[in-house]
Parts: sequence; C-alpha cells; structure tokens
Amino acid sequence: MERLQKVIAQAGVTSRRKAEELIVDGKVKVNGKVVRELGVKVIPNKDKIEVNGIPIDREEPVYYLLYKPSGVISSVNDDKGRKVVTDFLQLEQRVFPVGRLDYDTSGLILMTNDGEFANLLMHPKHRIDKVYVAKVRGIPTREMLKQLQNGVVLEDGKTAPAKVKMMSIDKKKQTAIVRLTIHEGRNRQVRRMFDAIGHPVMKLKREEYSFLNLRGLNPGESRPLKPIEVKHLRELAVTKPS
Repeated sequence: MERLQKVIAQAGVTSRRKAEELIVDGKVKVNGKVVRELGVKVIPNKDKIEVNGIPIDREEPVYYLLYKPSGVISSVNDDKGRKVVTDFLQLEQRVFPVGRLDYDTSGLILMTNDGEFANLLMHPKHRIDKVYVAKVRGIPTREMLKQLQNGVVLEDGKTAPAKVKMMSIDKKKQTAIVRLTIHEGRNRQVRRMFDAIGHPVMKLKREEYSFLNLRGLNPGESRPLKPIEVKHLRELAVTKPS
C-alpha cells in the first residue's frame, strides 16, 4: 500500500504537495468516498481514485531528456498556439516538463510523468546544479563577474553564490560568452543576473543539468534517461544540503 498523495503524484496528475492540497480540499475520492486525510493509504491499480471527478490511471513512469529549441514554451499547451515542449515527444504517457526554460532559452530540460520525481528536483532546498552559457552584450570586467559569483541583488532577493567563467570575448562586436553555474530556479534568473551587472543576455542555453548534458542531441531531439541516471538524480536531490 502507498500514501494517496504519492499515488496521485506518480500518476502524473500533479506534484505531491499539490495532491495534498487537493485531498484536504475534498477534491479526491477513493472508491467513491471523499478523502480528506493525508495519512490514507491505497492499493495502486486496485483502489479507484478520482481527482476532481476524473479517474486517474497510474501510468508506468517515464523520464526523458529533451534539447529544447529556442522559441518553444516549457508547458504542455499554449493558448496562443505556440510550440510547446511536449510537441517534440510522441509518447503514450502524459509527460510534463521538470521546471522551466524561458521561451527564448534553449537547452536541456527534463520531461516526465512522475510528479513526485519532478517535485523532488524542483524543491528549493534540493540544490541541483544547472550550467548555462550566455552570450552577453558588452564585455564584463572581473569585478562584474565576481558580483555574479558572490550573488547579485534582484527584486526578489539576493542570488546564491554561483560559479562563473569567461569563455571568450569579441572586442570588435563587443560581446562575450560567459559560463554560469547556479542551483536556484527563479523566473528568468540568469537573464536578470546579467541585467543587474549591465550586460544583457543576447542568447542563452542551458548545457548541463547536474551530471546530464546534451551530448549527441540536436535541438528538438530527446532521449530516455537510463534507470541509473534517474536513481542518481534522486540520490543527489535527497543528499544535497538544505
């Protein structure tokens, strides 16, 4: 038997935390009866579970690494008809992105139908390193790069310390390529960090997510994660200091 909120999350309906809220709000039924207690345990694939009146089918969990192209929404649908990340994965399972990459940002994004796994990786206390390569306008000085390294003050607070490396500069075009490693996941954080030091991002790509990279993939291509990679991601998330 497993906890009800865990079964709902693993079915890809929502995160475990959101599932707990739905239970408390009386939006979940088990075998036709409303359940409001978080400690309830159920038998997957035997007990009939409904969320907002819709039965859930517990799918086999799947995990994919996608090379998201620029100009794609990190969502399962878009009311403006723009391309979304799920357009690149023709699967039977209903997958969704783990976190987000901005519309204009390309690079590595994980896709899954395992809500518990997604919530684990996205939780702020789980410090998963993410490596970005940014082409910026102007050439940042060492002092400016040190600001990024030590943390810059944004409207939603100071950023955590980061790893920064100048990759190349183009004096003629007055541009630079900078590699930035962070573990936070605030909205448009990398772009806002460079804005804060006066060097706006012209092009941005996420090249690594923890030990995962884009090697062998072109924009729009994907590959399934190996079981050992999924296991390692779980272990990293739960063992990282809070």
